[in-house]
Formats: sequence, C-alpha cells, structure tokens
Amino acid sequence: MEKENHTAVSNFILTSLASHQEQRIILFVVFLAMYLTALIGNGLIIAAIYLDSRLHTPMYFFLSLLSMLDISFITTTVPNTMKNLLSERRSISYPGCLTQLFFLIFLAGAECFLLAAMAYDRLVAICSPLQYAMVMNQRLCYQLAIGSFVGGFLKSILHTLMILRLSFCGSNIINHFFCDMTALYKLSCTDTFLNEVMLFIEVPFCLMAPFLAIVFSYCRIILTILRMPSAEGRRKAFSTCSSHLTVVTLLYGTIIVMYIRPSSAYSPEKDKVVAVVYIVVTPMVNPFIYSLRNNDMKGALRRAIGKR
Repeated sequence: MEKENHTAVSNFILTSLASHQEQRIILFVVFLAMYLTALIGNGLIIAAIYLDSRLHTPMYFFLSLLSMLDISFITTTVPNTMKNLLSERRSISYPGCLTQLFFLIFLAGAECFLLAAMAYDRLVAICSPLQYAMVMNQRLCYQLAIGSFVGGFLKSILHTLMILRLSFCGSNIINHFFCDMTALYKLSCTDTFLNEVMLFIEVPFCLMAPFLAIVFSYCRIILTILRMPSAEGRRKAFSTCSSHLTVVTLLYGTIIVMYIRPSSAYSPEKDKVVAVVYIVVTPMVNPFIYSLRNNDMKGALRRAIGKR
C-alpha cells in the first residue's frame, strides 16, 4: 500500500539565475553590490535615528524598524543566492527550505503591518497635529510595532504548517533561486487545492487589511491637505507622505504580482524577475527613498557621518 503524507525528498535543488559561468559571476558581483548597498543604507538610517535625539519621534521609530526588517529580509535569501551562483551544487535541505520560507513570510507580513502603522502615524500628524503627541505616545508606538511582528509571525506559522501537510516524493528541483511557496506547490505530490484556498482566504486579512488601512489613511490625509490654505504647508505635507507612498507601491505591487493570482498564471521566469525586485531591489532602495526627500534625515546622516 502506497504511503501518503510523508516527505520522501530530503533536500531541494535550486535553479540558477544564469546558465553560463560568466553570467553567474556578473550576477554575483551585482548581487553583492546590491546587498552591501542595502546593508550600509539601512544601517546608516538606523544609526542616524539612534544617534540623533531630534529623530526620536514615532515616525522615525517606525522607519528604524522598517530598516531592520529590510536588512533581515534581504539577508534571508541573498547570501545563499550568491553562494549558489559560484557553486555547481545548489541544494538546500528540506528543513532549511522551510526555515527560509518561514522568515520570508514572517518579515514580509510584518513589513505590511508596519507600513499600515506608519500610515496611521502620518494620518494623526497631518489631520490632528495638536493631538499628535498625546495620541502617538510611546505605549501606542510599541503596541503597533509588536502587533506588526505578531501579525507577521502568525501569518508565517499558518503558511509553514500548510506546507508541512504536503508530500514531496517526485522531482526535487525548485524552479526558483530561493524556496518560494508557489514553486513548492508545483513539486507537491499532494493536492494543493486546500493550500490555495487558504491563501486566498488569508490574503484579505494579512495583506489587504493593512493595504486598505493605508488607502483609507491617505484618503483622509489628501482631503486634509487640499483644505490647507497655505501652498507651502500643502507642499510640506505631501513631501512627508511621498516617501511612504513610494515604498507602499513598490512593496505591494510586487507582492500582488507574485502571490495574488491563480496557479495557472504561474510563470517561473517572470516570477524570478519580480522576486529580484521584491527581495533585493526594494530593501536596497528604501533608504534612498526615505533620505533623499527628507531634510531631517539628510541632516542626521551628515551629522552621524561627520562624527565618525
């Protein structure tokens, strides 16, 4: 009698982003440069906020957490991807694959909730400036931060447990450069219908709820800004929100392309390109998005670098 619900595959083989050795070396250099840029950029943001007492506000508290998440997120996959680009053996163990998948979902989920908390912070700052200090107190900031991490953790636990119910007894070649959830579904010997149903049920809470909260916040913010009598006031208000809106668009746009579509629309090659934007480019450009249009952050970075 054939056994079911077991994992016959003990390790997976990840496909490379390039077929030729020269291309892999070029990609290694590009990934290394992007990884170091993300580490240095986000590290400088965290250091500047920590060292400059003028940035000890809720807005920059959340920004420092976002930078920490970006560093963790890119570190989950890129070092292993660079190793695989220089190696002929691109295997990852089954527990290692699940661990990578767990942290990817956890960190991405936490970032979605954190971006919603940052939108609420901007809503209070622009729509109720006189009550800002009272509403966005230290206790609420910590609660929003902890809630973001707890939300990401619960989301990750749910998906990891749903992966554990699958059996992998055929091909062990993952057509991706990391352990992607949809790529694993393609390899499963078990019917993944329940997993896909759960994904579409879970998405409205863990992905669309924060997104709708952000949309609602910015609808209120835009209406408030348009009623401001001063053109300079409107410009400054829009300036404080533009960086956050850019990050939200970049993150949610790639997540929607990657995960909110039926399995029949799955395209490995297109997904690899989107994944590079989602996993590598976004954490790298976030520090530039937040610093280039923010005079307070640019000043803090200059002072932090000058002290060193």
